[in-house]
Amino acid sequence: MEPEVVKAEMVLAPTLLFKKVQTVDKYPKGQSRGRQWKHLRYLLQAADASSMPPDRPNYLNIQSPPSIYPTKRYCDITGFEARYVDPRTKLRYADPEVFKQIRMLPDEYVQRYLALRNAAVVLR
Repeated sequence: MEPEVVKAEMVLAPTLLFKKVQTVDKYPKGQSRGRQWKHLRYLLQAADASSMPPDRPNYLNIQSPPSIYPTKRYCDITGFEARYVDPRTKLRYADPEVFKQIRMLPDEYVQRYLALRNAAVVLR
C-alpha cells in the first residue's frame, strides 16, 4: 500500500460518531431503560394518608366534590368534541360535514342516536 493511505487509516477513530449506539453499550446490565411505574402500595406509603384530614381526596379516598368545569359534549356521530347542536334534531356535531350527514338521516336513526345519549326528544 501507499504510505499516504496507511497514515490516513491510522488517523480515523475506531468508532464512528454518526452510528447509532447499541443498547448494550447504552444500558449496561442491571440499569433501567426508562421510567418505571410505581405500585399503589409505594404511593400510599409516600403520601402518608393517615396524617391527612378524612374529607380531603387522596389515593385511599377517591371521593371528590363535583367539577367546577362544564361537562364536555361529544359529537353523536364521530365522537369528537361537539361545538354545535342541530336545532331541528338536537344532535350534537363537530364540523359542517357531519351536519350535512345529520340532515340526511331519517327520523328513526336520529331517534336511535338520541336514545344512545339518553336524550328522550320527540321530533316534530
